[in-house]
Amino acid sequence: MSTIKVQNIQHTGSSTNAIALASDGTCTANITNKPNRNLIINGAMQVAQRGTSTTTSGGYPVDRFPCFHGGTDEAPTFEQADVASGTTPYTLGFRKSLKITNGNQTSVGTTDYIWIQNKYEAQDIANTGWNYLSSSSYITLSFWVKSSIAQDFKGYIETFDGTKYNYPFATGSLTADTWTKVTKTISGNSNLQFDNNNAIGLNINILPFLGTDYTNNSATENAWQAYSGSATSKDSTSTWYDADNATFEITGVQLEVSDHATSFEHRSFGQELALCQRYYYEHARGSNASPNNRAPICSGTFYNSTEFFGVIQFPVTMRSLPTLVKTSGSDYYKVYGGGTSDTCNDVRLQNSSLQGYSINVYDGLSGTQGHGSWCETNNGAAIVAFSSEL
Repeated sequence: MSTIKVQNIQHTGSSTNAIALASDGTCTANITNKPNRNLIINGAMQVAQRGTSTTTSGGYPVDRFPCFHGGTDEAPTFEQADVASGTTPYTLGFRKSLKITNGNQTSVGTTDYIWIQNKYEAQDIANTGWNYLSSSSYITLSFWVKSSIAQDFKGYIETFDGTKYNYPFATGSLTADTWTKVTKTISGNSNLQFDNNNAIGLNINILPFLGTDYTNNSATENAWQAYSGSATSKDSTSTWYDADNATFEITGVQLEVSDHATSFEHRSFGQELALCQRYYYEHARGSNASPNNRAPICSGTFYNSTEFFGVIQFPVTMRSLPTLVKTSGSDYYKVYGGGTSDTCNDVRLQNSSLQGYSINVYDGLSGTQGHGSWCETNNGAAIVAFSSEL
């Protein structure tokens, strides 16, 4: 049998070796298709704790992907949508997407915008193994995208620590109503900085439309440059924005330390939910409870005759001390104890930590001091949640 003598094995489309062979016969394999390689949380758009549709700028149609609009004549709709069967993303295991319907925009203004964002903690970039200071070390962003209008769309990656930098890119021309996979391989740069902390370190911005107050054709695509709020990307084509009820969908978002895109890392719904809950945890929603909109909140006691206190433990440690996200209204909440019950209107913070929350239920409540009791929602609109979003 003949022997093939080589030093390295490398794909023709790659700049790094797949297998490096040493003179002593040992080898090192560069395995990139490995678990936990996708830095994106909820890239398959599975988790939507806040609800599946919103027209609010800054709202979350799916977790970890806030959507923004401004200057619009009609608010666009941001929603979690189904991926149609028979399409390529569907055959690859994607069932949900983030979909924008742009509404009726009667004019195109220089300060108008509709965009999708995804944010990262600085420590999650600093500790990836990406040598972000080296131009020969790479991360790769990939995603599936579909537009009802044939055109090119823009985007940019933005850093926050030290001197801010951004990296403009484009999807390339999309065919109308056709899913297209976009891949961007991004080198490091000696000017980048990512601190080892839980503050925001990097944003990915996908831009269905961004007005010319924020863009400039002087921006260089596929290269790092000092951040400028008036030149985040090249100018956006306005065809999609100006077409009534045009749609834009995205799914399968992946960011990985690699010089090429690997297959999407599918995680279970439970895994994605737990990762999302570091940033937002919905504890109780009346409309999700049965019967009578009564979602359990916590057990506790009457501190006095008009205030109930209880403790909520979070399922995961949150990123930072969370804020209470809640709704209030007439008889939104109900406390049971001592063989009776009473309704009240509001809840508020007592104490908080990264692992739990002391909650105070009050406003119209009447009970017996010292009685052990429990609290529930009493209205479909009642929500108790906690946010430590970036």
